[in-house]
Parts: sequence; structure tokens; C-alpha cells
Amino acid sequence: MLAFSFKFDKIYIALFCICCVISIAGCRQEKKAKKQDQEKSKAIKEWNKTIPGNFSAEQNRFLDSMEIDSFINKYPLFQAYAASIREFYDGRNLAYAWYADNRLIEQAGNLADRVKNLKNEGISQETPYRNILDSLLYAKAAGTPDVKLELMLTANYFVFAKLAWEGMDPAISKSSQWYLPRKKMSYASYLDSLISAPQKASKTAAPVYRQYDLLKQHLSHYRDLQKEDPSWTPITSTVKSYKPGDSSVPIAAVKQRLFKLGDFKGDTLSYVYDEALETATKQFQSRHGLPADGAIGKGTLDEMNVPLTNRIRQILVNMERCRWLPVHMDSVYLGVNIPEFKLHVYHSDSLLWSCNVVVGQSVHRTVIFSGDMKYVVFSPYWNVPESIVRNEIMPAMKRNPGYIKSHKMEITGYNGGIPNVRQKPGPQNSLGLVKFLFPNSYNIYLHDSPAKSLFNESSRAFSHGCIRVGEPFKLAAFLLQNYDNWDEQKIKSSMNRGVEQYVTLKHKIPVFIAYFTAFTDRKNLLNFRKDIYSRDDALAKMLIED
Repeated sequence: MLAFSFKFDKIYIALFCICCVISIAGCRQEKKAKKQDQEKSKAIKEWNKTIPGNFSAEQNRFLDSMEIDSFINKYPLFQAYAASIREFYDGRNLAYAWYADNRLIEQAGNLADRVKNLKNEGISQETPYRNILDSLLYAKAAGTPDVKLELMLTANYFVFAKLAWEGMDPAISKSSQWYLPRKKMSYASYLDSLISAPQKASKTAAPVYRQYDLLKQHLSHYRDLQKEDPSWTPITSTVKSYKPGDSSVPIAAVKQRLFKLGDFKGDTLSYVYDEALETATKQFQSRHGLPADGAIGKGTLDEMNVPLTNRIRQILVNMERCRWLPVHMDSVYLGVNIPEFKLHVYHSDSLLWSCNVVVGQSVHRTVIFSGDMKYVVFSPYWNVPESIVRNEIMPAMKRNPGYIKSHKMEITGYNGGIPNVRQKPGPQNSLGLVKFLFPNSYNIYLHDSPAKSLFNESSRAFSHGCIRVGEPFKLAAFLLQNYDNWDEQKIKSSMNRGVEQYVTLKHKIPVFIAYFTAFTDRKNLLNFRKDIYSRDDALAKMLIED
């Protein structure tokens, strides 16, 4: 009997332990589930913050669509932005955007400041009804969100976005022969990001090409210079040029000018051309596309004497051009800046390397456009354009019957009495040893050139419109770096074989041919270049008149 009782006690204890374990596990499971629910709820709240339309805590206040219509009717100068305003509020189910806990959010003040200081964006005009916006902001009262102020802020945002970030109408850019694709983006969606992330709003980059903000900084500096020294008295000299070791009164004036422009850091009262001035002069010359030889001659003084008003106009024009470009690229691409005479190779907007190029003469202007590079052509033929055949080769053939043969050319047929001429591959070929094709209606491409000395000139507008590349082998090697069997030896061999060979790129490489006469370099130094195609003045007049 005792044995049976002992066995029963053991069974009871075991069952009791099992129940305890189950109970404890159940409690733990319940706590775990509760914790998961809490985390899930928190995650949902965080996710909701990113949903378009959830811009502030003022979700219990909503607009009436009739209020938007009434506002636009009352302020007709906002009519052009009516669709954007409606799109913005439709995306947030008509909830207020600029209020939280019955108070204006910080971004409202930030927007008002930028609207008030549009001049800092290089814009000479004001947004409509700015005085009304100022009055509404001045009269705002806590606890009473104002529908008129809410809509006035939103309308001013879209006007600001148009003026400062989008720029002039595409018809104007096309009239200036700018055929690069214009930037496309939703400014309503961008407003989402500004309002929904208060901590990030002040750090969020403006939706413009990166050069815009850099030029904007220099614009402020040049305007300050103009206030300090409005006359910008020209520096004159009777000496052909100054070199290190020379001593003269104008040298002190040069030092003072370069100090104001940020190039010189030394003693501005000394008349001696010292080492510090030589370093500053070379930097100034490089920034202005001059030979950086340190000699202060007429060309260098001419650039120093350009009125500040002209430089400010130049900055404004190029800020406008920045508004037109895509904000950024996520791939490898090539960029040619015509006035700079440079080819730049980028990866995701990071500059990899650059080289000199030769662009079209003023009578054979290189077109501002973009395309996709598809082919590398080694040992190319040059199919001479009909205009060159008619205007240059045919007259040369009349003067010299042996012209075609001596220039390694051949006639492949006739078209309306005009011969079809092509130049054979080889070192004399006008395209050099390799060309880079991105098919386009302008018949423009990149290519090598036998005239190597032209790449050493400071001004390099000599071609018939195509772009001659100073380092063609480096470009070919870069484009084919991930291709099997295309090592340096094979590339060099193909360039010199004398037999035309096409290589199709696996991935198209975007090419942008642009026109910037003011830009910043990798050291954030402001650069100016001559307006070789006279495109700045007309755009500047439209900017100032508008």
C-alpha cells in the first residue's frame, strides 16, 4: 500500500511540474505575443509617417475642396499652380499640411524665409501676394489654424519650386538651342518629404543639379564684393607682363584684387612679385581657362578687370542652366562642357577623370544635347560630310588633281554630281585611330585626332562640330575595361591595324554635351570661361526682365 501511495505521489508531482512548465511557457508566449503586438504597432506608426499625406499631427483638420477652388479664384495669379495644389491635397485626403498641434510647423517659417529671399536663389522676381503671406504669418495665432494661410503657404511653395528649381519653360531652353532633356519630377512628392521629416528637412538637398548650390554660394560672395567695391577699377599696366621677382605699383593692385577673389593669401601692400603671388596667379589663370604660367600679361589682367556685374550675370545664367538638368545619375556617364573644352567621366556623379577636347568652331557649333554611346570603332573610315565635300574638298580637287590620293581618300560614288568621299583608316585619318559613336540626328560623335598639338591650346574650338578627344586610348580602355579579351595590348593593336572594327557596348553609356560658362571644380573653386558661342547674353536678359 505504501509503495502504491509513493508511486501515486510521484505521478502527481510529475503532473504538477508539467502543468507549471506549460503555465510558465504560456505566460512567456503571452508576453512575447504582447511584445510583438507592441513592436508591430510601433512599426505601423513609423510606417505611417512615410505615407504621402501624413505630413503633420494635424490629421483632425481637413480642407474642403471648395475652399481650394475659392482660394484660387480669389488669388488668380496662382491659377497656373492649381493642378499641383489639388494634387498635393488629394494625395493627403485634404488634411492640413502646415500645422501640428494647432501651431505652424518649422518648415512653414523656412519656406517663408526662402520665398522672402528669392534673390539668394538668383531670381529677380517675387512670388505673387507675398505681402498677404507676410501679413498672415504676422497675424497667426496659436490654437486657430487658418485655411487661408495653409493654402497661401502651399501655393507659394509651388511658385518657389517653379522659379528656383524648375526654371524657365522648356520653350525658352530650346530657343537657346539647349536640347538636353529637361528634369522631370513631382514637386508635390518632394513637399511630402520636406514636411514629413522635420529633422531631415534642413539637410535635404534641393532638387537641382549639384552645381546649383555651389554657384549659389559664390553668387553671395560676388554680390558682397560688389557692395564693398562697386567701381572695380581696372588694373592697368605699361609693362607687357609681370613675372616672379618683378617690382611695380600695379603688382600691389593685383595682390589686392586676387585677395578679394580668394586666390591670394599674402601681403597685399608689397609691390614685389613673390612666390605667394605666383601661386595665386596660377590658380586664377587655371580658374579662367588661361595657361597657368604665372605671367601677368594682358589676357590675365583682362580677366581680373571683368566687371563684377558681368560675373554675377554669368553666375545667374549658369544657375538657370543647372535647373534644367537631371538632379543626379546613378550610372557611369560622360559629360562634355563645351566652353571648358573638357570631357569628364563620372560614376554616380563622382568625377573619375577628365581630359581636354576640341569642339566646334563658332561657325560649326557643337550641339548641346545628349545621347547613348553604343559603339567603339577602331581604325575608322571617315565618311566626309557632304557640306565639307562641297565647300572644301571639291575646290581642293580643282586646284590639285592629286588631292584625293595624297590625303588617303577614295570616291565611293556620286550623289547629284557631288562625290561621296571617305578617308581610309590610318594615322592620317581625320578621326584618328578610334571613334566613339552615340547615334544622333546631329551627326556628332567623339573621336581621336592626328592634330595632337591643338589639345595644348587654351581655346580649343577648331572642329566642324564633332568632339576630338585628347586621350582616346584611355577612353577606349575605360569603356571596355570589363570586356573579355579587350586588354590594353589588343586595344592598341586594333587602333593601329588599319582595318575598321566595330565593338558594340554591352551597356549604353549616357553622354551629355552641355554649355556652362561658370561652374565649380573639385576644389570648390569658381571657374569662368568665355562664352564662345555667345549664348549667355540673351538668357541673362530674359532672367533679369522676368
